[in-house]
Amino acid sequence: MTHGIFRTPPPINEPVRAYAPKSAERASLKAELARMASGEIEIPLVIGGREIRTGDFETISMPHDHRRVLARAHRASSAHVQQAIDAASAAKREWERMPWEERAAIFLRVGELLAGPWRDRINASTMLGQSKTVHQAEIDSACETIDFMRFNVHFMERLYSEQPASAPGVWNRLEHRPLDGYVFAISPFNFTSIAANLASAPAMLGNTVVWKPASTSILSNWWMMKLYEAAGLPPGVINFVPGQGATVGAAGIADRRLAGVHFTGSTGVFNGIWSTVGNNIARYGQYPRLVGETGGKDFVFVHASAEVDVAAVALVRGAFEYQGQKCSAASRAYVPRSLWPKLKERMGELLAAVKTGDVCDFTNFMGAVIDQRSYAKLKSAIDAARASSGAKIVFGGTCDDSKGWFIEPTVIEAVDARYDTMCTELFGPVLTIHVYDDAKFADTLELCNTTSEYALTGAILANDRAAVRAAVDALRFSAGNFYINDKPTGAIVGQQPFGGSRASGTNDKAGSILNLLRWVTPRTIKETFVPPTDWRYPFLAES
Repeated sequence: MTHGIFRTPPPINEPVRAYAPKSAERASLKAELARMASGEIEIPLVIGGREIRTGDFETISMPHDHRRVLARAHRASSAHVQQAIDAASAAKREWERMPWEERAAIFLRVGELLAGPWRDRINASTMLGQSKTVHQAEIDSACETIDFMRFNVHFMERLYSEQPASAPGVWNRLEHRPLDGYVFAISPFNFTSIAANLASAPAMLGNTVVWKPASTSILSNWWMMKLYEAAGLPPGVINFVPGQGATVGAAGIADRRLAGVHFTGSTGVFNGIWSTVGNNIARYGQYPRLVGETGGKDFVFVHASAEVDVAAVALVRGAFEYQGQKCSAASRAYVPRSLWPKLKERMGELLAAVKTGDVCDFTNFMGAVIDQRSYAKLKSAIDAARASSGAKIVFGGTCDDSKGWFIEPTVIEAVDARYDTMCTELFGPVLTIHVYDDAKFADTLELCNTTSEYALTGAILANDRAAVRAAVDALRFSAGNFYINDKPTGAIVGQQPFGGSRASGTNDKAGSILNLLRWVTPRTIKETFVPPTDWRYPFLAES
């Protein structure tokens, strides 16, 4: 055993690679994309370090070329989930007793392997399996995942260093124990980094994890699981159980050993989990921690003092990067009547240059939406807007599923500020704009505040500082991440802790020490060096 008060390396955000033409990094990634796209792999479950093949397959295809199969993934049954819970429970004693610096070293190694030899593999699998452009994959599956590993280790050190005061003759200590049970991690399709963090953050602190990846991101998540193994993660600490949501989800929260749920996904699913846990509360050995980041109907509020070019770029990037499939993506905007003609013209110029297609063509700004279900939902909303008297299609609106699930970047102008697409989360490349009278700025701020049940991200674009101040105040509870003169996307680990409230989740702020606090259960230890030997207090004496 080593002895020392250890300090982890100071964390730095991983630099984003440009993948410029003729660069070595571009050539290397292109080669990995070609290699990965040319084959088909089989993805098993991983339970207690063993690969398990169930024979119940799910086909993994490219969203931008849905006839091209990348993998066949074995699906877990409820019995397999129970095996994973048992494996997590069996691994827990040795894992939680491992010195914290040894656990830290494993996840620091994950980050450095990803920064180096694993970068192309994780990026390529994210691009092909989730239809992300090279830039969107790089900032997500490479940089943000690396940042989570580096910064969470640093936050863990800070958390363990948090200790109480001690009076003379007494030593008070605070032990930051892992939770008493297993953590069930349920990850979404849209960010490989989120999937990596949902499983690794609790594990880092001595918990063991049952991880259910989204069916539409199994390929990249599988390679993340292999990366954890390559970095030396012991068997059973993270157990990989892809499968149908209802089957895996129900089994994952039914066991009395459930200590916590780490979730990112839809509000409806998280509500269902919360309800089930509440109904079963008497069965658990402890009160499970429920940490969820859910839906959003994120806004950009443009003031009359804003610069047209700034607003146009913020809206195009904020709404259409990664096909609008970010929980933070701009999906509604409020634009003053005085700026709308020039802003509409400028947005039209930008969107005319935007290309949509195969993400292996690096000149494309957008890929396809994730699957047929998403495509159908978005097409229905666009068709309804086209037929509505309360809205009109300003740009885009074309949908094509002949090869991939392609939705053209679409801008809807809503006459009615509470038109359906101003309120309903669509999770795709559809932006709805409401044009307001300049004199009704304050009233429209309140409209923005009350239109949506969500409160994840939002932005104010203005050069008038009084307008900025008014928006910051009026929209205080409308967004957990608020941006001034910027798009409402792109939170960076260690810089902008991410999460929202209302129907957007529990706001436990991934990318900060606040999230790690949820995965420990502290124990106070008081040691008295010279204990009393007389039961009597001085006040008991008569004189």
